Amino acid sequence: MAVPVYFSHPSAIIDPGAQVGAGTRIWHFSHLMPSCTIGTNCIIGQNVFIDNQVVVGNGVKIQNNVSVYNGVLIEDDVFLGPSMVFTNVLNPRSFIERKHEFRKTIVRRGASIGANATIICGVEIGSFAMVAAGAVVTRNVPAHALMKGNPARQTGWVSESGCTLRFDKNNIASCPESGIQYQIVDNLLCRLI
Repeated sequence: MAVPVYFSHPSAIIDPGAQVGAGTRIWHFSHLMPSCTIGTNCIIGQNVFIDNQVVVGNGVKIQNNVSVYNGVLIEDDVFLGPSMVFTNVLNPRSFIERKHEFRKTIVRRGASIGANATIICGVEIGSFAMVAAGAVVTRNVPAHALMKGNPARQTGWVSESGCTLRFDKNNIASCPESGIQYQIVDNLLCRLI
């Protein structure tokens, strides 16, 4: 029997068939279903549920009390804040089986979703986007967008480091942390080389 190359707390349940990458840490009372795939160097917090057919990329941090349901794809380096919520059916009823109606939700590389935010199924969260705590996302989010409120609305742009960007008259901004420059072109944020 092969020794796991990841850590799991004794109270965690990792069903046979679940794939977990090297260096990943799985904490108290979490449950990974048989056909999920978790990348390398992830942190799966306490009381996290990962459903069948969910794919979680490398370097992902999933904080306590998050359920990632069938139909969700999480790319590398994503942060999911405590108690944030994914859905997978638009009109659920306990007495009607709607598993054939699951809608795909994608969280692109480097995006962050704050504590208690809700992501309605069928949307895409763009790379390095930042969804504020408590926001309710009902539509696609552009890369680097800062989203707040219910329903969530874009209130600005953030750098790859997560810093809010301030633009000059030419629509150019520098990240105060990394120094990387960005420009708004056709309502999209572009990184300048």
